[in-house]
Amino acid sequence: MTEVKAKTRSEREAEIKDKCGWVIVVMAALLAINTYLGNGNSSRILNDTIEANNTWAFYQAKSIKSTLAEMSLDDAMARRDVNKVAAHSKKIARYESDPATGEGKKELMAKARGLEADRAVAKQRSHWYTYAGSLLQIAIVLLTASILSVKNSLYRASIGVGSFALLLMSQAIWLWIPGV
Repeated sequence: MTEVKAKTRSEREAEIKDKCGWVIVVMAALLAINTYLGNGNSSRILNDTIEANNTWAFYQAKSIKSTLAEMSLDDAMARRDVNKVAAHSKKIARYESDPATGEGKKELMAKARGLEADRAVAKQRSHWYTYAGSLLQIAIVLLTASILSVKNSLYRASIGVGSFALLLMSQAIWLWIPGV
């Protein structure tokens, strides 16, 4: 029978450093990607909010103009000015819907609601990016601790935490778990 010689601390340290080095690189790269995607998502939320607010403001301006045109139409009808009645009627119709320019109230409302829907999806993603980033940082700390303490249990724990972080990151990207 051959005896298995126990590894010295330096041999165990060299072995764990070799394993952890590459895993730290991978997790740091995943953290950088997660941060990049999360920041882009935050920018999207902000941009969609600003654009939706601008679109709703434009919608309100069109509503005011439409109301003023309706008042002018009423006045023209009272004076029986056929030309002004026709002109104001056209203007009111254009304020309601203008597919050619996309600047009718109907089109503006659809655009604003679309922006709000996009923003809502981006908000759903936001917390998943945050959780994934935090867990990737914890996994990197555990990997570093495993090198310093020469403990494989910390190495395995970091792999588990990193894997869970990757799962959360995939949820942020694809929202594959509905309603969460």
